[in-house]
Amino acid sequence: MRTWHACTGAELLAEDPAVTAGRLASAQQLRGFPGSADQELAWRAQIAALRRAVAALGGEAWTIALEYELLRLEKRIDAVVLTDRAILCLEFKTAPPSPAALAEAEDYALDLRDFHAGSRRHAIVPLLVAGQGGFRPPEQPWLLPTHPTAPLPCGPGALDQAIAWVQRSLPPPATPLDGAAWLAAPYRPVPSIVEAATMLYARHGVAEIAAARADAPSLTRTAAAIARQIARAKAEGAKLVVFVTGIPGAGKTLCGLNAVFGPARQEGAAFLTGNVPLVAVLREALVRDAVTRDEAGRAEAERRTRAALQNVHRFLEDGATAPGRPPPERLIIFDEAQRAWDEAKARLGTQNKRSRLTMSEPAHTLEIMGRHQGWAVVVALIGNGQEINTGEAGLREWGRVIAANRAWRAVAAPRALAAADPVQRLADGPAPWLDIEADLDLTLPMRSLREAAGAEWVAALLEGDAASAQRIAATAPGLPYYLTRDLGALRAALRQLARGNRRAGLVRAAGARRLRAEGLAAEVASREVADWFLRRWPDVRASDALEAAATEYACQGLELDVVGLAWGGDFIRQGGAWLARAFIGHRWQAAPRDFAFIRNTYRVLLTRARYETIIWVPPGSAATEPFHDRTRPAAEMDAIATHLLACGAMPLASLPATPAPVVAPDLLAPLRQS
Repeated sequence: MRTWHACTGAELLAEDPAVTAGRLASAQQLRGFPGSADQELAWRAQIAALRRAVAALGGEAWTIALEYELLRLEKRIDAVVLTDRAILCLEFKTAPPSPAALAEAEDYALDLRDFHAGSRRHAIVPLLVAGQGGFRPPEQPWLLPTHPTAPLPCGPGALDQAIAWVQRSLPPPATPLDGAAWLAAPYRPVPSIVEAATMLYARHGVAEIAAARADAPSLTRTAAAIARQIARAKAEGAKLVVFVTGIPGAGKTLCGLNAVFGPARQEGAAFLTGNVPLVAVLREALVRDAVTRDEAGRAEAERRTRAALQNVHRFLEDGATAPGRPPPERLIIFDEAQRAWDEAKARLGTQNKRSRLTMSEPAHTLEIMGRHQGWAVVVALIGNGQEINTGEAGLREWGRVIAANRAWRAVAAPRALAAADPVQRLADGPAPWLDIEADLDLTLPMRSLREAAGAEWVAALLEGDAASAQRIAATAPGLPYYLTRDLGALRAALRQLARGNRRAGLVRAAGARRLRAEGLAAEVASREVADWFLRRWPDVRASDALEAAATEYACQGLELDVVGLAWGGDFIRQGGAWLARAFIGHRWQAAPRDFAFIRNTYRVLLTRARYETIIWVPPGSAATEPFHDRTRPAAEMDAIATHLLACGAMPLASLPATPAPVVAPDLLAPLRQS
């Protein structure tokens, strides 16, 4: 049971409040949390308010759950009260009501709606019990209340009045609330990548991450398969590359973090990525969490996270400049390994720093990790269809260097041999150095919580296969993709959808250069990415300020709850097909060599949302305008919008006032068993 203490209203009234508070203190101690006098005083005040409300309203038959655990970032609802009409989600604060506290109460209610199986068919009402004020009903009485409702504030002395108003305002439910069944119903949250990384890092493992969808057993299998291969390498003293393939949003990063923060952490393990924004966001999130939990001071927390999460290019350069010296890590996770640099790019380096590499990045990786006596493992995470830059070597280079080095073997799923593009094939057929393990392929999307068919729909859309996309949309009525031509409407809808503490943000392609003429010029600079993903409005640096848009380079590997995608002139419809373009000088030029990269850019942007994605296709410039802009003709934008609608994207006007709750009968158990 997730609650620290559950009882009926009658039992709450019959029991000495000191005993009830003692039960909570005992539950707190059993879970390893430190107690305090302030916490006990707070519990006593909450229990007193609940007792008064139950007694005043005849709620002896109600069910009351105190300290109901929500595993997303280890939060707890202070109290859940099940009346005969509604699920009341109570958050207690001593200070007067604030926007942040109201958002917190609403977020708890949203969590119950989306992830608690027993809450989906019932009215959920968040109540913020704060300050010492009374209760004022909403100015507009509930006619068709949202699910959950907007949070209601009241003081503890007026809690009975607030509950009485709710009871009068809601009709009896179609299905009666059963307290025992509700307490036993599964709660299966799906943490974001930042939340999951925080929990994994804090726990040194994955035992406390809750189950989520039963339709994602591949995550369980893949995590277990990685663990088996690491154990095999250790037992045999072998050197092994483990290739983990998967579609966007299937959980590759989560599997990698699970391996790094698991048992191998004690023997030296690191998550390596060239995705600078991902490193910045995860490092900052882990540091903040460690400091909040008093695990370490900021300087020590930063040192630890730098060791666990590293820039792959710096790791390789450090190894290349210290020949013969093995690295501290015996296990490394190479994120987006298909994007590792080929030799030409590795030698060239970047505009800011001359490279010290002399081989491709896969070749340097094997040479550096091969310096260990005994076992070493490289887990290579492969994001199919996410190559967005030139100079990316693909799987072919990994296969070449492994085949040329007898000290190394590899294991991969069949997908690693089956790509249509030969650059993305590990080998052209069976190879003596390669073992096949089907469980290393992640085929089911986990990021999208509204509809599992989202990745498949995006693939059909970007292939230009409108018939297949429409067929997918027709069989997936909850497909969370909407279309608007109005930037103001886009922002308004994002704010409507980002209820509670859920996060909205704008994204755009780096090559969509003419969006600035449409009113969306600002991009999120690399130094601002952590603030954009982690801060909250009213901080104007936050994503939900909806001012700056993150490009594919800033958001790959990360996610938002709700996304507004600004479609640019770099990927348009022409002659019934997609055309990739680059803006050079003062005009667009066809870029056929970059077609795959630009298409993959939109694949990345279209798969960043955990809930809804709203696509904004700008109106463009009409030919009849006095100052017609030939770089953004309205006809081009109209053709894009027409294709999106033909594929099954829904007009924004059809967005329901309250989107349907997430249907995730069962999603992250996965890692609990790895």
